[in-house]
Amino acid sequence: MSDIPDSQPTTALRRRLAELRGADVAPRPLDARALAALAANPGCRRRALLDGAGVDKGTLAQRLGAPAPFGQSQFAFARGHAFEARVKGDGGAELLRLVHARVGAAGTPPPEPGEVSVPDLSAPGPEGRAERTRLALERAVAEGGWTLLDHPMVRLEVAGAVVHLEPDAVAVHPDGRQTVVEIKSFPILDGSADPAKVGAAARQAAVYALALRALGGRVDERALLVCPRDFSNLPTAEAVDLRRQLATTRRQLSRLTRLEEIAAALPEGVTFDPSRPAGELADAVRSVPAAYAPQCLSTCELAFHCRERARAAGAVEVLGREVRGELGGLTTLEAVLAAARDDGDAGPCDDPAAAALRRAARLRAEALAGTAAPAGTAAPAGSAGRS
Repeated sequence: MSDIPDSQPTTALRRRLAELRGADVAPRPLDARALAALAANPGCRRRALLDGAGVDKGTLAQRLGAPAPFGQSQFAFARGHAFEARVKGDGGAELLRLVHARVGAAGTPPPEPGEVSVPDLSAPGPEGRAERTRLALERAVAEGGWTLLDHPMVRLEVAGAVVHLEPDAVAVHPDGRQTVVEIKSFPILDGSADPAKVGAAARQAAVYALALRALGGRVDERALLVCPRDFSNLPTAEAVDLRRQLATTRRQLSRLTRLEEIAAALPEGVTFDPSRPAGELADAVRSVPAAYAPQCLSTCELAFHCRERARAAGAVEVLGREVRGELGGLTTLEAVLAAARDDGDAGPCDDPAAAALRRAARLRAEALAGTAAPAGTAAPAGSAGRS
Protein backbone atom coordinates (compact mmCIF):
# COMPACT_ATOMS: atom_id res chain seq x y z
CA MET A 1 0.00 0.00 0.00
CA SER A 2 1.25 3.43 -0.91
CA ASP A 3 0.78 6.46 1.31
CA ILE A 4 -0.24 8.38 -1.82
CA PRO A 5 -3.89 7.92 -2.86
CA ASP A 6 -3.29 7.47 -6.60
CA SER A 7 -6.79 6.29 -7.45
CA GLN A 8 -10.29 5.99 -6.12
CA PRO A 9 -11.74 2.53 -5.43
CA THR A 10 -13.01 0.80 -8.55
CA THR A 11 -16.68 1.05 -9.44
CA ALA A 12 -17.07 -2.69 -8.83
CA LEU A 13 -15.56 -2.40 -5.36
CA ARG A 14 -17.74 0.57 -4.46
CA ARG A 15 -20.81 -1.36 -5.60
CA ARG A 16 -19.76 -4.44 -3.62
CA LEU A 17 -19.12 -2.42 -0.45
CA ALA A 18 -22.53 -0.75 -0.83
CA GLU A 19 -24.15 -4.19 -1.07
CA LEU A 20 -22.38 -5.30 2.09
CA ARG A 21 -23.42 -2.15 3.94
CA GLY A 22 -27.00 -2.22 2.68
CA ALA A 23 -28.29 -0.52 -0.45
CA ASP A 24 -30.15 2.22 1.43
CA VAL A 25 -27.65 2.63 4.29
CA ALA A 26 -25.39 5.69 4.25
CA PRO A 27 -21.68 4.84 4.79
CA ARG A 28 -20.14 5.67 8.14
CA PRO A 29 -16.92 7.57 7.40
CA LEU A 30 -13.62 6.37 8.80
CA ASP A 31 -11.76 8.74 11.10
CA ALA A 32 -8.21 8.84 12.44
CA ARG A 33 -9.24 7.16 15.72
CA ALA A 34 -10.61 4.16 13.82
CA LEU A 35 -7.60 4.02 11.49
CA ALA A 36 -5.20 4.09 14.45
CA ALA A 37 -7.10 1.20 16.06
CA LEU A 38 -7.12 -0.67 12.76
CA ALA A 39 -3.37 -0.18 12.42
CA ALA A 40 -2.90 -1.63 15.90
CA ASN A 41 -4.61 -4.87 14.78
CA PRO A 42 -3.93 -5.25 11.03
CA GLY A 43 -4.68 -8.98 11.10
CA CYS A 44 -8.39 -8.41 11.77
CA ARG A 45 -10.08 -8.80 8.39
CA ARG A 46 -13.48 -8.33 10.02
CA ARG A 47 -12.73 -4.79 11.16
CA ALA A 48 -10.91 -3.91 7.94
CA LEU A 49 -13.90 -4.91 5.81
CA LEU A 50 -16.59 -3.39 8.02
CA ASP A 51 -14.71 -0.10 8.38
CA GLY A 52 -13.86 -0.02 4.68
CA ALA A 53 -17.49 -0.63 3.74
CA GLY A 54 -18.67 2.10 6.10
CA VAL A 55 -20.72 -0.28 8.26
CA ASP A 56 -21.92 1.21 11.55
CA LYS A 57 -20.35 -1.32 13.92
CA GLY A 58 -22.12 0.19 16.92
CA THR A 59 -25.56 -0.48 15.41
CA LEU A 60 -24.41 -3.90 14.25
CA ALA A 61 -23.24 -4.78 17.78
CA GLN A 62 -26.62 -3.77 19.20
CA ARG A 63 -28.43 -5.98 16.68
CA LEU A 64 -26.15 -8.86 17.71
CA GLY A 65 -27.00 -8.31 21.38
CA ALA A 66 -23.50 -7.27 22.45
CA PRO A 67 -23.39 -3.44 22.48
CA ALA A 68 -20.19 -1.69 23.54
CA PRO A 69 -20.27 1.32 25.91
CA PHE A 70 -18.58 3.70 23.48
CA GLY A 71 -18.94 7.41 22.89
CA GLN A 72 -18.84 10.66 24.83
CA SER A 73 -21.61 12.06 26.97
CA GLN A 74 -23.40 15.14 25.65
CA PHE A 75 -21.79 17.17 28.43
CA ALA A 76 -18.27 16.04 27.51
CA PHE A 77 -19.01 16.62 23.82
CA ALA A 78 -20.22 20.19 24.48
CA ARG A 79 -17.27 20.89 26.79
CA GLY A 80 -14.82 19.70 24.14
CA HIS A 81 -16.37 21.94 21.48
CA ALA A 82 -16.33 24.94 23.82
CA PHE A 83 -12.66 24.37 24.62
CA GLU A 84 -11.73 24.02 20.94
CA ALA A 85 -13.56 27.24 20.12
CA ARG A 86 -11.63 29.04 22.86
CA VAL A 87 -8.30 27.66 21.61
CA LYS A 88 -9.00 28.82 18.05
CA GLY A 89 -10.37 32.20 19.08
CA ASP A 90 -8.89 35.55 18.14
CA GLY A 91 -8.35 34.47 14.55
CA GLY A 92 -6.09 31.58 15.57
CA ALA A 93 -3.46 33.89 17.03
CA GLU A 94 -3.44 32.24 20.48
CA LEU A 95 -3.18 28.75 18.99
CA LEU A 96 -0.28 29.73 16.73
CA ARG A 97 1.48 31.37 19.67
CA LEU A 98 1.36 27.94 21.34
CA VAL A 99 2.66 26.36 18.13
CA HIS A 100 5.53 28.84 18.02
CA ALA A 101 6.38 28.35 21.69
CA ARG A 102 6.47 24.53 21.54
CA VAL A 103 7.50 23.55 17.99
CA GLY A 104 8.53 26.81 16.33
CA ALA A 105 11.94 27.29 14.77
CA ALA A 106 14.50 28.84 17.10
CA GLY A 107 15.06 32.54 16.58
CA THR A 108 11.83 33.20 14.68
CA PRO A 109 9.45 35.82 16.12
CA PRO A 110 5.98 34.76 17.30
CA PRO A 111 3.05 35.58 15.00
CA GLU A 112 1.20 38.82 15.50
CA PRO A 113 -2.63 38.76 15.56
CA GLY A 114 -2.97 40.37 12.15
CA GLU A 115 -0.34 38.13 10.54
CA VAL A 116 -2.21 34.82 10.81
CA SER A 117 -3.95 33.64 7.65
CA VAL A 118 -7.03 31.42 8.13
CA PRO A 119 -8.25 30.43 4.65
CA ASP A 120 -11.81 29.32 3.95
CA LEU A 121 -11.78 25.55 3.35
CA SER A 122 -15.50 25.06 2.77
CA ALA A 123 -16.51 23.15 -0.36
CA PRO A 124 -19.21 20.66 -1.36
CA GLY A 125 -18.42 17.09 -0.31
CA PRO A 126 -15.25 15.58 1.13
CA GLU A 127 -13.53 15.50 -2.27
CA GLY A 128 -14.11 19.22 -2.73
CA ARG A 129 -12.86 20.00 0.76
CA ALA A 130 -9.77 17.85 0.24
CA GLU A 131 -8.96 19.71 -2.98
CA ARG A 132 -9.53 23.07 -1.28
CA THR A 133 -7.16 21.99 1.52
CA ARG A 134 -4.49 20.96 -1.00
CA LEU A 135 -4.67 24.33 -2.72
CA ALA A 136 -4.57 26.19 0.61
CA LEU A 137 -1.46 24.26 1.67
CA GLU A 138 0.29 25.04 -1.61
CA ARG A 139 -0.56 28.74 -1.28
CA ALA A 140 0.56 28.89 2.36
CA VAL A 141 3.94 27.33 1.55
CA ALA A 142 4.45 29.57 -1.47
CA GLU A 143 3.55 32.82 0.30
CA GLY A 144 5.29 32.13 3.63
CA GLY A 145 4.01 33.55 6.91
CA TRP A 146 1.82 31.81 9.46
CA THR A 147 -1.28 29.95 8.26
CA LEU A 148 -3.87 28.06 10.30
CA LEU A 149 -6.00 25.46 8.53
CA ASP A 150 -9.10 24.98 10.66
CA HIS A 151 -10.54 21.47 10.21
CA PRO A 152 -8.87 20.74 6.86
CA MET A 153 -9.72 17.61 4.88
CA VAL A 154 -6.94 15.23 3.81
CA ARG A 155 -6.92 11.83 2.12
CA LEU A 156 -5.16 8.54 2.77
CA GLU A 157 -5.34 5.26 0.86
CA VAL A 158 -6.06 2.32 3.14
CA ALA A 159 -6.40 -1.26 1.85
CA GLY A 160 -7.24 -0.03 -1.63
CA ALA A 161 -9.85 2.54 -0.59
CA VAL A 162 -9.44 6.30 -0.10
CA VAL A 163 -10.32 7.58 3.37
CA HIS A 164 -11.05 11.24 4.08
CA LEU A 165 -9.72 12.55 7.40
CA GLU A 166 -10.33 15.80 9.30
CA PRO A 167 -7.64 16.98 11.74
CA ASP A 168 -8.56 19.57 14.36
CA ALA A 169 -6.07 21.94 12.78
CA VAL A 170 -2.84 22.14 10.79
CA ALA A 171 -0.39 25.00 11.37
CA VAL A 172 1.86 26.05 8.49
CA HIS A 173 5.09 27.75 9.63
CA PRO A 174 6.78 30.58 7.69
CA ASP A 175 9.41 28.07 6.51
CA GLY A 176 6.69 25.83 5.01
CA ARG A 177 6.75 23.21 7.74
CA GLN A 178 3.34 21.72 8.62
CA THR A 179 2.41 20.75 12.20
CA VAL A 180 -0.61 18.62 13.11
CA VAL A 181 -2.58 20.08 16.03
CA GLU A 182 -4.64 17.79 18.25
CA ILE A 183 -7.06 19.54 20.64
CA LYS A 184 -8.27 17.35 23.50
CA SER A 185 -10.46 18.07 26.51
CA PHE A 186 -8.53 15.92 29.01
CA PRO A 187 -6.34 18.04 31.31
CA ILE A 188 -2.59 18.41 31.62
CA LEU A 189 -2.04 18.34 35.38
CA ASP A 190 1.22 19.73 36.77
CA GLY A 191 2.82 19.43 33.35
CA SER A 192 1.78 15.83 32.59
CA ALA A 193 -1.28 14.06 31.21
CA ASP A 194 -2.67 10.53 31.19
CA PRO A 195 -0.10 8.50 29.18
CA ALA A 196 -2.78 6.29 27.62
CA LYS A 197 -4.71 9.30 26.35
CA VAL A 198 -1.56 10.99 25.10
CA GLY A 199 -0.59 7.79 23.27
CA ALA A 200 -4.01 7.59 21.61
CA ALA A 201 -3.74 11.23 20.54
CA ALA A 202 -0.26 10.59 19.12
CA ARG A 203 -1.51 7.64 17.07
CA GLN A 204 -4.30 9.76 15.61
CA ALA A 205 -1.88 12.58 14.84
CA ALA A 206 0.41 10.10 13.06
CA VAL A 207 -2.45 9.13 10.74
CA TYR A 208 -3.01 12.81 9.86
CA ALA A 209 0.72 13.31 9.33
CA LEU A 210 0.85 10.39 6.88
CA ALA A 211 -2.04 11.89 4.92
CA LEU A 212 -0.30 15.29 4.80
CA ARG A 213 2.92 13.65 3.63
CA ALA A 214 0.97 12.12 0.75
CA LEU A 215 0.49 15.68 -0.52
CA GLY A 216 4.25 16.12 -0.73
CA GLY A 217 4.62 18.70 2.02
CA ARG A 218 7.26 18.93 4.75
CA VAL A 219 5.42 17.57 7.76
CA ASP A 220 6.77 17.99 11.29
CA GLU A 221 7.61 14.76 13.13
CA ARG A 222 6.14 16.39 16.23
CA ALA A 223 2.47 17.13 16.80
CA LEU A 224 1.12 19.80 19.11
CA LEU A 225 -1.22 18.46 21.79
CA VAL A 226 -3.42 21.23 23.24
CA CYS A 227 -5.32 20.53 26.47
CA PRO A 228 -6.81 22.44 29.41
CA ARG A 229 -4.26 23.43 32.05
CA ASP A 230 -4.92 21.75 35.40
CA PHE A 231 -8.61 22.21 36.29
CA SER A 232 -9.16 25.41 34.32
CA ASN A 233 -10.38 26.02 30.80
CA LEU A 234 -7.13 27.77 29.86
CA PRO A 235 -5.18 26.06 27.05
CA THR A 236 -1.70 24.71 27.43
CA ALA A 237 0.29 22.67 24.91
CA GLU A 238 3.02 20.07 24.67
CA ALA A 239 4.98 18.74 21.71
CA VAL A 240 4.49 15.01 21.07
CA ASP A 241 7.15 13.04 19.19
CA LEU A 242 5.51 11.07 16.36
CA ARG A 243 8.50 9.22 14.91
CA ARG A 244 7.70 5.84 16.44
CA GLN A 245 3.96 6.17 15.74
CA LEU A 246 4.62 7.20 12.14
CA ALA A 247 6.82 4.19 11.47
CA THR A 248 4.47 1.77 13.22
CA THR A 249 1.29 3.10 11.64
CA ARG A 250 2.77 3.13 8.13
CA ARG A 251 3.99 -0.45 8.53
CA GLN A 252 0.75 -1.76 10.01
CA LEU A 253 -1.49 -0.09 7.44
CA SER A 254 0.65 -1.58 4.67
CA ARG A 255 -0.07 -5.04 6.10
CA LEU A 256 -3.83 -4.69 5.73
CA THR A 257 -5.32 -7.09 3.22
CA ARG A 258 -6.96 -5.23 0.35
CA LEU A 259 -10.73 -4.97 0.59
CA GLU A 260 -11.21 -6.66 -2.79
CA GLU A 261 -9.56 -9.84 -1.49
CA ILE A 262 -11.59 -9.93 1.72
CA ALA A 263 -14.89 -9.25 -0.09
CA ALA A 264 -14.15 -11.87 -2.76
CA ALA A 265 -13.80 -14.58 -0.09
CA LEU A 266 -17.29 -13.99 1.33
CA PRO A 267 -20.23 -16.29 0.55
CA GLU A 268 -22.76 -15.04 -1.97
CA GLY A 269 -25.48 -12.83 -0.56
CA VAL A 270 -23.68 -11.77 2.64
CA THR A 271 -24.84 -8.38 3.92
CA PHE A 272 -24.45 -6.37 7.10
CA ASP A 273 -27.62 -4.35 6.54
CA PRO A 274 -28.93 -3.66 10.09
CA SER A 275 -32.49 -4.24 8.92
CA ARG A 276 -31.76 -7.95 8.39
CA PRO A 277 -32.65 -10.53 11.09
CA ALA A 278 -30.17 -10.88 13.95
CA GLY A 279 -29.39 -14.50 13.08
CA GLU A 280 -28.55 -13.58 9.50
CA LEU A 281 -26.32 -10.76 10.71
CA ALA A 282 -24.51 -13.12 13.10
CA ASP A 283 -23.83 -15.51 10.22
CA ALA A 284 -22.55 -12.63 8.08
CA VAL A 285 -20.17 -11.44 10.81
CA ARG A 286 -19.00 -15.01 11.40
CA SER A 287 -18.10 -15.34 7.70
CA VAL A 288 -15.32 -12.74 8.06
CA PRO A 289 -12.24 -13.86 10.07
CA ALA A 290 -11.47 -11.78 13.16
CA ALA A 291 -8.33 -11.34 15.26
CA TYR A 292 -9.71 -10.68 18.72
CA ALA A 293 -7.51 -9.46 21.57
CA PRO A 294 -8.46 -7.90 24.93
CA GLN A 295 -7.13 -4.56 23.64
CA CYS A 296 -10.08 -4.50 21.22
CA LEU A 297 -12.44 -3.82 24.12
CA SER A 298 -11.35 -0.18 24.21
CA THR A 299 -11.20 0.43 20.45
CA CYS A 300 -13.86 -1.61 18.60
CA GLU A 301 -17.64 -1.61 18.90
CA LEU A 302 -17.80 -5.32 18.01
CA ALA A 303 -15.27 -6.36 20.66
CA PHE A 304 -17.82 -7.75 23.11
CA HIS A 305 -19.38 -9.92 20.41
CA CYS A 306 -15.97 -11.15 19.25
CA ARG A 307 -14.98 -11.89 22.86
CA GLU A 308 -18.09 -14.02 23.35
CA ARG A 309 -17.31 -16.03 20.22
CA ALA A 310 -13.64 -16.44 21.21
CA ARG A 311 -14.62 -17.65 24.69
CA ALA A 312 -17.18 -20.06 23.25
CA ALA A 313 -14.49 -21.51 20.97
CA GLY A 314 -11.97 -21.72 23.82
CA ALA A 315 -9.49 -19.63 21.83
CA VAL A 316 -6.28 -18.62 23.58
CA GLU A 317 -6.66 -15.10 22.14
CA VAL A 318 -8.86 -14.25 25.15
CA LEU A 319 -5.69 -14.39 27.28
CA GLY A 320 -3.99 -11.58 25.35
CA ARG A 321 -1.59 -11.21 22.43
CA GLU A 322 1.49 -11.75 24.59
CA VAL A 323 0.21 -15.06 25.97
CA ARG A 324 -0.97 -16.11 22.51
CA GLY A 325 2.52 -15.53 21.16
CA GLU A 326 4.14 -17.57 23.93
CA LEU A 327 1.86 -20.57 23.36
CA GLY A 328 2.98 -21.18 19.78
CA GLY A 329 0.94 -23.93 18.15
CA LEU A 330 -1.41 -24.35 21.10
CA THR A 331 -4.47 -22.48 19.83
CA THR A 332 -7.20 -23.53 22.29
CA LEU A 333 -7.49 -23.48 26.07
CA GLU A 334 -8.27 -27.21 25.98
CA ALA A 335 -4.98 -27.86 24.19
CA VAL A 336 -3.13 -25.70 26.71
CA LEU A 337 -4.60 -27.57 29.68
CA ALA A 338 -3.86 -30.92 28.04
CA ALA A 339 -0.26 -29.89 27.45
CA ALA A 340 0.08 -28.80 31.08
CA ARG A 341 -1.09 -32.15 32.49
CA ASP A 342 1.69 -34.33 33.87
CA ASP A 343 0.65 -37.74 35.19
CA GLY A 344 4.22 -38.75 35.98
CA ASP A 345 4.54 -41.00 32.93
CA ALA A 346 4.89 -38.30 30.31
CA GLY A 347 7.98 -38.68 28.19
CA PRO A 348 10.18 -35.99 26.66
CA CYS A 349 8.27 -33.13 25.03
CA ASP A 350 9.56 -31.53 21.82
CA ASP A 351 7.20 -28.53 22.00
CA PRO A 352 8.89 -25.76 24.06
CA ALA A 353 5.52 -24.25 25.01
CA ALA A 354 4.15 -27.59 26.19
CA ALA A 355 7.37 -28.36 28.09
CA ALA A 356 7.18 -24.99 29.85
CA LEU A 357 3.54 -25.59 30.75
CA ARG A 358 4.33 -29.02 32.24
CA ARG A 359 7.16 -27.60 34.29
CA ALA A 360 4.93 -24.78 35.54
CA ALA A 361 2.22 -27.28 36.45
CA ARG A 362 4.72 -29.39 38.44
CA LEU A 363 6.02 -26.34 40.31
CA ARG A 364 2.48 -25.26 41.11
CA ALA A 365 1.54 -28.71 42.40
CA GLU A 366 4.66 -28.84 44.59
CA ALA A 367 3.99 -25.36 45.96
CA LEU A 368 0.38 -26.22 46.78
CA ALA A 369 1.42 -29.49 48.40
CA GLY A 370 3.96 -27.63 50.56
CA THR A 371 1.34 -25.07 51.60
CA ALA A 372 -1.18 -27.75 52.51
CA ALA A 373 1.30 -29.84 54.57
CA PRO A 374 0.50 -29.83 58.36
CA ALA A 375 2.68 -27.71 60.61
CA GLY A 376 5.93 -29.46 61.55
CA THR A 377 5.88 -31.86 58.59
CA ALA A 378 8.44 -31.82 55.83
CA ALA A 379 7.63 -30.44 52.44
CA PRO A 380 7.57 -32.89 49.52
CA ALA A 381 10.99 -33.98 48.32
CA GLY A 382 12.46 -31.73 45.67
CA SER A 383 10.25 -28.74 46.48
CA ALA A 384 12.75 -26.88 48.65
CA GLY A 385 14.09 -23.69 47.13
CA ARG A 386 11.51 -23.71 44.30
CA SER A 387 8.82 -21.13 43.62
